[in-house]
Amino acid sequence: MTTRKPVVGIPASVFNMRQFPLHAIGHSNAAAVARVSNCHPMVIPALGDDIDVVDLVEHMDGLLLTGGASNIEPHHYEGPPARNGDMHDPERDSTSLPLIRAAVDAGVPIFAICRGFQEFNVALGGTLHQFLHEIPGRLDHRRDRTKPMSAQMGHCHDIALRKDGPLAKMTGTDSAGVNSLHGQGIDKVAPGMTVEATAPDSTIEALSLNGASTFTVGVQWHPEFNAEENSFYRALFEAFGDAARVRTEQRRTSR
Repeated sequence: MTTRKPVVGIPASVFNMRQFPLHAIGHSNAAAVARVSNCHPMVIPALGDDIDVVDLVEHMDGLLLTGGASNIEPHHYEGPPARNGDMHDPERDSTSLPLIRAAVDAGVPIFAICRGFQEFNVALGGTLHQFLHEIPGRLDHRRDRTKPMSAQMGHCHDIALRKDGPLAKMTGTDSAGVNSLHGQGIDKVAPGMTVEATAPDSTIEALSLNGASTFTVGVQWHPEFNAEENSFYRALFEAFGDAARVRTEQRRTSR
């Protein structure tokens, strides 16, 4: 019997085009799941309470949380009010945060990226710095939008991985160069999480969930860009796909 490909859910962000709301994900995210993880990407519309997340995760073999132009509304982590002009996506927040908690409870593999990395931390009880570059001693991790996209998504800085941690083991290295682009960052780490990588200024760049039975990892950078050619990024998507295939088999044999 042929084993089907795993299904990876990807929560959408909401964008307005000519005052018409669209639910969308980045092409590179879907392509990395399809080509490197070898899974079926499935877009999850940001419909909040209209989605039964507990039921939904029973039909999923993996959850990919992507980056996005917006920031998580600070009331979700009891942060100070956002400044005027800060972009938010309450529909995505109300979908992704409960979906993360349901996926953790169900043992679904989770790969969280950039905004998704911050959602991962907030959903489980962590907090964020809203203006990371204003903290003394921190680098300015925001992207330079005057550069071509290829340059924006190129090497930004190196990271140090926790020795013998899951990221170090799956990638076979304890350091790497990454395309980490973000204005906000992790402040308080959620209970039950371990820091897996840091930037030269001590900014947290990766987290894992303690005691998870499957791939449950978040990263601040963007491994979906150049995932097929970059061996470090590729190893992460391959490990995520392997974990999703294990879940597929577990679901098949439990029927």
